[in-house]
Amino acid sequence: MSSLVGRAGELSQVSEFFTVGADNSRALLVFGDAGIGKSALVAAAAEDAAAAGARVLRAEGAQFEAGLGFAALNQALAPVLDAVDGLSDVHRQALEVALGRRSGATPAPLVISTATLALLRLLSARQPVLLVVDDVQWIDRASATVLGFVARRIRGSRIGLLAAARADHDIMLKHCGLAEFELSRLDEDSANLLLAGRFPRLAPRVRRRLLAEARGNPLALLELPTALSAPQAAAQEALPALLPLSRRLQALFGARIAALPASSRQILLLAALDATGRLGVLESATGCDLADLAVAETEGLVHIEESRRRLEFRHPLIRAAVIDMSTNAERRRAHQTLADAVDADPERRAWHLAEAAVQPDSQVAAALEQAAGQALVRGDGAGSIALLTRAAELSPLAVDKCRRLAEAAHIGAQVTGDLATAATLLADARRLDPDGRQSLRAAVTTVYLMINTDCTMETACRLLLDAIGDSCDADDPALLAALGALQEFCWYSGQPELWDAYLTVAGRVRPGLPGVLGLALRTYPDPARTAHTALGEVDAIIEAAHHDGDLSRVTSIAYAVTPLDRAGDLREPLWRVVRQSREHGPIRRHIGALSYLCRENLLTGLWDEAAQLADEGLDACEVAGFQFSAWLFHHTHMLLAGVRGDTETASALFDDIVGWATPRGVGLAVSFAQHARTISLLGSGDYEGAYQAATAVTPAGQLPRNHPYAVRHPFDLVEAAVRAGRVAEAAAHVEALHRHRIAGLSPRLALLVAGASAMCAEDNEHAFSLFDAALAVPGAGKWRFEFARVQLAYGERLRRARATVASRAPLSDAEAVFDQLGAKPWALRATQELRAAGRATLSSSSALLTVQELEIAQLAASGLSNKQIAERVFVSHRTVGAHLYRIFPKLGVTARAGLRDALSLLEGSRAR
Repeated sequence: MSSLVGRAGELSQVSEFFTVGADNSRALLVFGDAGIGKSALVAAAAEDAAAAGARVLRAEGAQFEAGLGFAALNQALAPVLDAVDGLSDVHRQALEVALGRRSGATPAPLVISTATLALLRLLSARQPVLLVVDDVQWIDRASATVLGFVARRIRGSRIGLLAAARADHDIMLKHCGLAEFELSRLDEDSANLLLAGRFPRLAPRVRRRLLAEARGNPLALLELPTALSAPQAAAQEALPALLPLSRRLQALFGARIAALPASSRQILLLAALDATGRLGVLESATGCDLADLAVAETEGLVHIEESRRRLEFRHPLIRAAVIDMSTNAERRRAHQTLADAVDADPERRAWHLAEAAVQPDSQVAAALEQAAGQALVRGDGAGSIALLTRAAELSPLAVDKCRRLAEAAHIGAQVTGDLATAATLLADARRLDPDGRQSLRAAVTTVYLMINTDCTMETACRLLLDAIGDSCDADDPALLAALGALQEFCWYSGQPELWDAYLTVAGRVRPGLPGVLGLALRTYPDPARTAHTALGEVDAIIEAAHHDGDLSRVTSIAYAVTPLDRAGDLREPLWRVVRQSREHGPIRRHIGALSYLCRENLLTGLWDEAAQLADEGLDACEVAGFQFSAWLFHHTHMLLAGVRGDTETASALFDDIVGWATPRGVGLAVSFAQHARTISLLGSGDYEGAYQAATAVTPAGQLPRNHPYAVRHPFDLVEAAVRAGRVAEAAAHVEALHRHRIAGLSPRLALLVAGASAMCAEDNEHAFSLFDAALAVPGAGKWRFEFARVQLAYGERLRRARATVASRAPLSDAEAVFDQLGAKPWALRATQELRAAGRATLSSSSALLTVQELEIAQLAASGLSNKQIAERVFVSHRTVGAHLYRIFPKLGVTARAGLRDALSLLEGSRAR
């Protein structure tokens, strides 16, 4: 610490950040310019932590390793991998596979992330743990994803994450909520002290010049004087004119490297290109002769740590200068030498062989493709894509090149959700594949990747339409994949003109779309007019899904049968997909299965499970980069918030979903949000607002073509219209529902259509008959919330018809369901109707809160937000919201504003 000049204040701040009990995120990113002293500061902070009893784990980013998945994670966890025996089998195997310690099925990114967190928590039970990651801008993406996951979940723990990165790099961890600490240049006094302490014999005039040129950059202060000759340092010769700082340092390192013997430069080049820092690799490459490294170590270019058997460059710029100063031929020879030295590591060997290649080479390309498969088994989708892309570049045959490009895009779509060069891959595939077969596959996977950026749905659909062209062969799997993707994106878009384009290309396929895709052609895009024709096929398809060992079709089947309310019959296969995906992907299938389970849980009253699965879905989207699908799970939380009376959260989520979806043309997300808003406004008594939200999805009295969502929730629009005094509009919509025989599509829709008809009936006796018919629909009770709403409407109609005694049964049943679900606004309506019907009711506020619920309630009553509460009790903000959903009905309140008084009353009752 004594050598860390001028950084006492900064070191104190960083070290105090990680003291036990500090109220902060426990994750800190130190950033600043190159050479500003970040590495020295984090090293000193790590020494402080170790002296205080912490276990320090270290990793350092390297440019060459940026393409090798989990390289940084391997560095950090290698010293403690023996501890994985204390983890669950799933977590232990995930880490061992990801870090190359064993072979096995591909671990899902979420599993690797949770396994890493579990290992750190296990270690921290014995002593505090500080994970130090230097040069974060160069760590591999897979490791960065895991570190970002960990960083968001260690508040209040005995785990710390201290990272350092250059300020001029946009790194992933900057977007993960880490606290940031900018390290600025040394002040003039400190810079002078540092320079004078290291170079006491510099002439005053030379010292002033160096101070002016270095501008407080510690690395420049320490390195610039070493380039001076003795006469220059003594001011006996004029100093040369210097380049701007960054170029000056590069030139300085270059001069020092050039002064080394050729043999030393050769070993440095091997070390720079290997980038692992392992002396064993260099020994294998040089025949165990590392004597020439001594000169480089003496010159301060590298540091050799014999105990760890590692070589480290003193600064990343030194490694970059070593590579820049070499010729292409020298680099190729070095890569070939390293390939021979790492023969036992096929992935690294393949990469070195690729860098050594001067022309297309089928054997090297095949080795890269094999290495890409191994990377995928380890869970490194990004690394697999990089290897396949390079394999395509080295493929002599166009068909192999195109296949590998398409496979790279496929892996990106199914695993990582990230492909910055999507347009290039698509263009290359088309250019190399004139008949369009391979480029069609590339188009499908590329578009799946593009939607996770700012790509609009129309752009995605147009790209697919262009790729499909005039293709019409129903036996072409590439065409069927493209049509399936196109239908999905048309569904997301909600744009009738895109559906028209889809129907045109689908209509050309001969002899017609097969299987599930053909089924979906009838259940979408116009279920009001065509879904009836599919009813006879659904049972067999669902039954087959229960016995099919291939889970890849389950989410496609769930999609096709959702308009018929049959996805719930796939609950067991969907759960198999989730369980499989939790362990080893693929992530897109995982997200799809979770979304269908969320929807079914919402409809059938398993609301707590729906919230939990939505949290899992959001985590999966975040870890994998599938940001497009996150809105599905935000919708789940929005609907639950609204139906349970948390209108503030529901409104905020509505704004978030609509704000995200509108510029991207995701009309379906807007419709989902408007539907959830309808439910929220109905619960709060804003019936005109509910009507406006419902008719934003579909106009009253219309079930438009190419608008499949229009038939999903017919009761909501009719109820809003009736309660808003828009009886004519309600009647028109009921007439449209009957005209298109919507009740025949599913028992759920039969319940809702009959209930809507009853609400519009002018004659009470006719209304009662329709209500009875609605509630008598076989299996209708499965849809608990909607069934209870029809019961509530029935009881209200009975009471207003002065049949008060008869009204109590449906009202009581509805009240019980609403209470069980935590649908507080709806329970209050039922309770008020029951009181008006002459039945005394009991408040549920006497229900005791759990310890955690009481703590959350008290924090919410004090004015803290969900996010602030989450930080206090170490859970996610979504979990806090779920707790509040349960707390509100127990205390008899509908919003945070009532918590303080309710808690006071509860405390008073306990005191008595």
